[in-house]
Amino acid sequence: MRKEPGRPRDDRIDAAVLDAATTLLLEVGYADLRVSAVADRAGTTRPAVYRRWPTKAHLVHEAAFRDHPPAAPATAPPPAGSLDDDVHHLVHAVALQLSTPLARAAVPGLLADAAGDPTLHAQLLERFALAGWGGVDARLAAAVERGEARPDVDAGTLLETAIGAALLATFLRGADALDDDWVARTAALLLRGLHA
Repeated sequence: MRKEPGRPRDDRIDAAVLDAATTLLLEVGYADLRVSAVADRAGTTRPAVYRRWPTKAHLVHEAAFRDHPPAAPATAPPPAGSLDDDVHHLVHAVALQLSTPLARAAVPGLLADAAGDPTLHAQLLERFALAGWGGVDARLAAAVERGEARPDVDAGTLLETAIGAALLATFLRGADALDDDWVARTAALLLRGLHA
């Protein structure tokens, strides 16, 4: 086993920095969040933060979604049911993940920063990509086999539409946009385009 050079990484610093970033993100928002303030709040130094996260955006990405890692069970569809149930569950999972106070504070800034940062862009894609939603492609393929779904609709388009609708609804109508009524209406709209 190869030993890494230098001191071992202190997980307590990781946790303290993520906690501080979470608190400050909610207090001041993404635009006004400073790595120096995060380091001060966490009781560490800016170099210690930057050794772990190369940019503010990478830090915020991990802090905002550490309770919802890619492929988190909370976002995975339930055991295959009907197309209607699977799509409703997917839209509900999207709404849950994007309607948290942390997500609302982080996502607009993360999307803007990801446009110029290929590494961050890849991490965001990983989070919201197919694998991160528990096999939506397999559920959609099963619905096609059962004759419930059209064969020309792919899971990537379904996810992009659900996530895009959630982001825009939050942007246009605020924090409470993604309620149960929104989930039901959005799922029904998506199902009209999916049904065989």
